[in-house]
Amino acid sequence: MSNAQSNNRPAWDDKVLVALLTRQRLTSYLAAAHGNLPDALRLYEWNTKACGAVIQTVALTEVVVRNAMDAELTRWTSLQPGSRSWFDLVPLESRGVSDIAQARRRATRGGRDPEDHGKVIAELSLGFWRYLTTPRYHANLWVPALRRAFPLANNDFRRSRQQVEQALDRLAFVRNRAAHHEPIHRRVLARDLDAAISLCGWVHQDAANWATAISTLDAVMAAKPNV
Repeated sequence: MSNAQSNNRPAWDDKVLVALLTRQRLTSYLAAAHGNLPDALRLYEWNTKACGAVIQTVALTEVVVRNAMDAELTRWTSLQPGSRSWFDLVPLESRGVSDIAQARRRATRGGRDPEDHGKVIAELSLGFWRYLTTPRYHANLWVPALRRAFPLANNDFRRSRQQVEQALDRLAFVRNRAAHHEPIHRRVLARDLDAAISLCGWVHQDAANWATAISTLDAVMAAKPNV
């Protein structure tokens, strides 16, 4: 065994792990560790913890953000004639329409269950909410409605939209990397944490305080092995 463990923990052979994980998957870790196999595996282990912390941080941020955006779209469309959901009223392009249709199908199990608004919201991806902050929706969604979801963001409507879009884009990217167990050890994760805290803070300072206290990403970053 090339990696004996103390405190009655089991031991393993690093070479066996390489075969199981594949050398191709370990390429970036071996490069960072200058070919030192035990160090590469330690970095790989840390990367898995970092991925978990990223997913946790993005998850709590996503719920705060999507609920704030949903509330403002609901408020805005409630002022329009009729009593339909904003799903049917907001001026979306084909991609957005398709995303909502798919979310509705999943939430109702293909129409077998009554539609519950909250369940549909939960089925919409982080990418969908980021999509609503892109320039194409600045005039017809951001200005009349979505900017109000982030009352503590920049007072300039265009700048605030850009900041929210960039932060959401950053979190969507790193969350996708983490969810697929990809290397994030070279990434500046402090910027991702800042993006998450900023997004929560633009919604409400209490949300930022909560996210700061709950996220484990800061502690994981501090424990990164020095290889």
